[in-house]
Amino acid sequence: MSAVPHAAAASPERLRLTEIFLSLQGEARSIGWPTVFVRLTGCPLRCQYCDTAYAFHGGDWWTFDAILEEVARHGARHVCVTGGEPLAQKRCVALLARLCDAGYEVSLETSGAIDIGEVDPRVSRVLDIKTPASGEVGRNLWSNLPLLTPHDQVKFVICDRADYEWSKGVLAEHRLAATCDVLFSPSFGQVSPRELADWIVEDRLPVRFQVQLHKLLWDDAPGR
Repeated sequence: MSAVPHAAAASPERLRLTEIFLSLQGEARSIGWPTVFVRLTGCPLRCQYCDTAYAFHGGDWWTFDAILEEVARHGARHVCVTGGEPLAQKRCVALLARLCDAGYEVSLETSGAIDIGEVDPRVSRVLDIKTPASGEVGRNLWSNLPLLTPHDQVKFVICDRADYEWSKGVLAEHRLAATCDVLFSPSFGQVSPRELADWIVEDRLPVRFQVQLHKLLWDDAPGR
């Protein structure tokens, strides 16, 4: 993360960030595109497979202007606001709107535990639905699902066969595939990609299989 002037403590337009970096988008609809990641600090969940626990604490205060300046420096069209859980910081919603106003293709990676209703409709909301084996299934905010549009995406991280069967049930009950893209991803080191792919093909599920590209390329190193 480059040295950028941070906000004064009294500034109303500031967020606590863990890092800003340029990489390839590793998952979801824009996979493969050069993307600037704005990783906010903090998360109220503790999923057992979390790969960004380093973003739970610490970070630095950044003004919105400093964030926009750093994003522009990388010269990419796509911006992903992630965490942690970015919506845990209330001013995240205002930052998303600022990024859209600046002309970026903006996505938001969110746990699904916080209301998404105030997020700018220009943002592609990538909403996790926490499975039983995540350890946080009780945190799913089901009232988010009726708010989804074709511009959004829903992601299930599958840890075992029971997770897969549970996710199939949610997919059918809420008719998610008729609303937006639905992504099924194997939990790294718990379900093999081929195993999950075989289940999806066998059941002819209307979902998109995905693996995390950044883990294949950079072994999940922070800042990549």
